[in-house]
Amino acid sequence: MLSLVSFNPGARENDVLIYEKLVPNNIRITNNTPEPQLLPGGEKIVNSFLRRWSIAGASIAVARDGKLIFARGFGYADTVDKIQTQPFNQFRIASISKLVTAIAVMKLQEEGKLSLGDKVFGPDGILNDPYFYEPKDKRVYDITVEELLSHEGGWTQRYGDQMFMPIVIAEKMNVRPPVDTRTIVRFALDKRLHYTPGMGRAYSNLGYSILGLVIEKITGMPYENYCRQAILEPLGIYDMAIAGNLKSERAPFEVTYYETSDAVFKPSIYGTGEMVPPRYGGNDIRSLGGAGAWIATAPDLMRLLLSVDAFQTRPDILSSQSIQFMTDISNGFAPVGWKTTVMNGNWWRTGSFPGTAGMIKRQPDGTAWVVLLNSSAWNGPDIYSYISNMMNRLLPKIHPVPDYDLFNNSLPLPLNTALTEFPKL
Repeated sequence: MLSLVSFNPGARENDVLIYEKLVPNNIRITNNTPEPQLLPGGEKIVNSFLRRWSIAGASIAVARDGKLIFARGFGYADTVDKIQTQPFNQFRIASISKLVTAIAVMKLQEEGKLSLGDKVFGPDGILNDPYFYEPKDKRVYDITVEELLSHEGGWTQRYGDQMFMPIVIAEKMNVRPPVDTRTIVRFALDKRLHYTPGMGRAYSNLGYSILGLVIEKITGMPYENYCRQAILEPLGIYDMAIAGNLKSERAPFEVTYYETSDAVFKPSIYGTGEMVPPRYGGNDIRSLGGAGAWIATAPDLMRLLLSVDAFQTRPDILSSQSIQFMTDISNGFAPVGWKTTVMNGNWWRTGSFPGTAGMIKRQPDGTAWVVLLNSSAWNGPDIYSYISNMMNRLLPKIHPVPDYDLFNNSLPLPLNTALTEFPKL
């Protein structure tokens, strides 16, 4: 258990080190931040949504013209201890992680460190490790980076998602669980592709996990470290990290996750034979890597979204050509990183994992929003249409504040500020 303490000007050096380690960068954005306010009925809209879909807690961030104008937590980060959700709480963001991975790949391409047309496998490919030689289907050698980005690598989920069958893979590959990403990829290479690369399209977690390995090979750095150094920290994002699988591995400000009452327990990914909830030990979120392993706060995801929105209100981290490649559906590859990009300027990305769901959206009028939930909804993937409906009703309730930007209020707290208002985690 980690608890926050009160700091004062006479704090010892060790206290300062603990403070710097535990207090997230966005701590100043709390539910008590005075501006802007919701107009009457605003909180009712969100709370009604939470009750209808049995969601424990939500974190919502809204930006207009590049400025963060609203960030608020609703419901509970932990229902047992009655800890209210705050904007600084971290959530698993699942497949929203694919946007991080796509941005990293495009950044490497801009820097001339790879080409989108580069082959991924084989002696002349990026992943030329002999461990990946001799695939059962030689068409694997034709897979390119851009085909993985656009889910055109040749894999479908016809026989299940390779990223969510860890015990089967461990037994087949004769390794002790849990299996890592490389082992999962090798397992996939021992099977035939479902279609010729570039000749079809099917959503593939495996493809984006492979891109995580591509990033590591090109940079010589762990995937997480490169993304932090090259993408996140330059944007002022310091509270994103790779998630843990177990409740005991939660980050200090990470929420507790909840599933529906009828969730089916699964064998532990650690091979103990124990039946565990999918959200904690039944699925391996860490092995997803570039496909879905990040945790983030809603304000930090907003920083990321605004860095690739193609508007002039804030500097983008990628060139306009890269952003166009990722979003122009007429080029045969887009959407890249995003879930959907519509020619009218609406772009969105969704993500779900047992116990969590999230959605981010960029609108053509300069509005952007992020919604993160710490519960699985009983209507499954249909929840996203209801999230959109909730936000369409909520946005007019956010009182406009000219020139107000919560990003300017997200600096670390001074050391003489008492932090006792925040509960133990």
